Amino acid sequence: MTVFQAIWLGLLQGITEFLPVSSTAHMDIASRLFIGHDVGAAYSAVVQLGPMFAIVYYFRHDLVRYVKGILRTRSPFKVPADDLDAKLGWFVLLGFIPLAVFGLLLEHKIDTSFRRLDVVSVALIVLGLIMLWAELAGKRTRTLKDMNLKESQVIGWAQVLALVPGTSRSGVTITAGLFENLDREEAARFSFLLSVPVIVAAGLYKLLKAVLFVLKPSHFTPQAAWEMHPYGNGTLSAGELGLFLFSTLIAGVFAYIVVRWFLKYMENHNTYIFIAYRIVLGIAVILLLKSGRISNTRSERPPTTTPLTAFRAPARGERGLQQWKSKHVTS
Repeated sequence: MTVFQAIWLGLLQGITEFLPVSSTAHMDIASRLFIGHDVGAAYSAVVQLGPMFAIVYYFRHDLVRYVKGILRTRSPFKVPADDLDAKLGWFVLLGFIPLAVFGLLLEHKIDTSFRRLDVVSVALIVLGLIMLWAELAGKRTRTLKDMNLKESQVIGWAQVLALVPGTSRSGVTITAGLFENLDREEAARFSFLLSVPVIVAAGLYKLLKAVLFVLKPSHFTPQAAWEMHPYGNGTLSAGELGLFLFSTLIAGVFAYIVVRWFLKYMENHNTYIFIAYRIVLGIAVILLLKSGRISNTRSERPPTTTPLTAFRAPARGERGLQQWKSKHVTS
């Protein structure tokens, strides 16, 4: 990865993370179009920490109140009607559970077949049309004070659709909020609040896998090693890790700016500009696929040989390096 790529990808991640346009789709499309392959799970794990810190910092005072509300009431079914902090705390916590469960169950498909660009393009267009429907159908007369547990969980369950790249987690939750007749700014605020446990959990989980990849590369097959870090030979160098962290810093700064701007924007604007953008981008991806400009598969250059650093050294008594290579190295 070059310095320019680190800046550009970090900027892209930060700008799109919280907008209803799908950051995953943008990173997937842009990296294949301009770099030639997916950026790799190790990079994605590290750079996601930037938006994670940004959203936690932005809502830091609210989050403290919500945690206190959860501890104070101890049950989502015993919350006083006027205790908004406890209500929102429980709504966010319970709304996170469906995405966490399905995310773990479908992890392999999310990282492989779901990331096909034909799937991404269709998801961009379809959710754009559903967002348009929500804009036209939603009455926008309610606030978070009016929301009940059932309605909050409808929005929480909608997050499961965001497991398909191209849908956008903020896109599906804002859309669900509009269908529940929330005001646009209130729908966006609850969407961002729901993102806190999602981004923190996903970021730390992916970071753990990236650390495992660096410390225990023997746990990864050649293809998995390629997907984790397509830039290297099975390990992350100090220079590459430095670029990853630089990209993370850029992503975090711009994610924070976008969160502040978007909530203000939604006070007096609709989502039509994002709807139009999603549909145009989806059509553009379809045309790029048809022309052969980009490939539909995730890994365009899978390794033909296994890096020796990615597997254990031959045990004492084995008959030399050639026997070990024939056993562990694919061609």
